[in-house]
Amino acid sequence: MDTTLEIIGQEELDNASIERSVLFQIKRSQSLLARRFQMRFAPFGVTPGEYGVLLLVATNPGRKQTEIADALGIQRANFVPLINALERRLLTERRPSPQDRRSNALYLTPAGEEFVEQICQAEARFEAECTARLGGREAREALILLLSRLAI
Repeated sequence: MDTTLEIIGQEELDNASIERSVLFQIKRSQSLLARRFQMRFAPFGVTPGEYGVLLLVATNPGRKQTEIADALGIQRANFVPLINALERRLLTERRPSPQDRRSNALYLTPAGEEFVEQICQAEARFEAECTARLGGREAREALILLLSRLAI
């Protein structure tokens, strides 16, 4: 990767210090992937946060709101409006938790189940593109392992 940028009428900018920064590379990758996500998922009108909630509710029906929010690292103050928006779209529903009637359990509606199938197909294509850019499945798995080490 070329670590210099030509500035008109000036010496080249040396950006090697940020090119070798783990923090910078992760931030840049996150920004680019977020834009790609938005372009790919714009037809569905779903945000990355909503996407994560829908996937977790699909694979963990009946779990408490707090469990889903904690798994995604979303604060309660931000999670409630997110779930409200999904309920307004008739994709999720809250029911009293069978284990703790003071808590709400989350479920997909039939429309939500169909919607998750559609976004999972789009996500599979997106993941395949990312895997190809990384150089294959082994590189993808290595990246996920390395990122998980940073997330602890």
